[in-house]
Amino acid sequence: MSTYVALLDGGRREETVEVTQQAPGLYEVRIGGRVHVVDAFKHDYGTLSLLVDAQSYTAMLDDRGAKVHVRVKSSVFPLEILDEKKLRMRRAPARFTAEGRQTITSPMPGRIVKVLVKAGDPVREGQGLVVVEAMKMENEMKSPKDGRVVELLVQEGQTVEGNARLCAVE
Repeated sequence: MSTYVALLDGGRREETVEVTQQAPGLYEVRIGGRVHVVDAFKHDYGTLSLLVDAQSYTAMLDDRGAKVHVRVKSSVFPLEILDEKKLRMRRAPARFTAEGRQTITSPMPGRIVKVLVKAGDPVREGQGLVVVEAMKMENEMKSPKDGRVVELLVQEGQTVEGNARLCAVE
């Protein structure tokens, strides 16, 4: 059995669709608590002959990116079908957010050339915290999230090892 979610009415309505193949071209389709027996035959690209519970339909499929427009008789139904993985991706937050205490470390051995914050300072995601010079290049270590500097472990001029803890944001 395969489970999908059909997005209808421009994505404003969702229907769970469970499909079980009984034989080649013969399916049991469960939609909204009702079970339908579907005999499907694909003629050519985009044309299907369907027998749904002994009712005959011809469906024309017009793929438009992620959406499909299904024409049955004189009606057109915009439809988007998502499997479980695609649905989870769609519902996931638009961007990754760091949770809890985040420790900022030195990417390699070097020297602290500038400390841009003090313990207790509020910071924004992407704001510079500490500048580390390594191999004649300066690397600005930035805050991974909005928060407050809760720990500052280095001072300007100090040398640090690779992966050394520099500060923490919570």
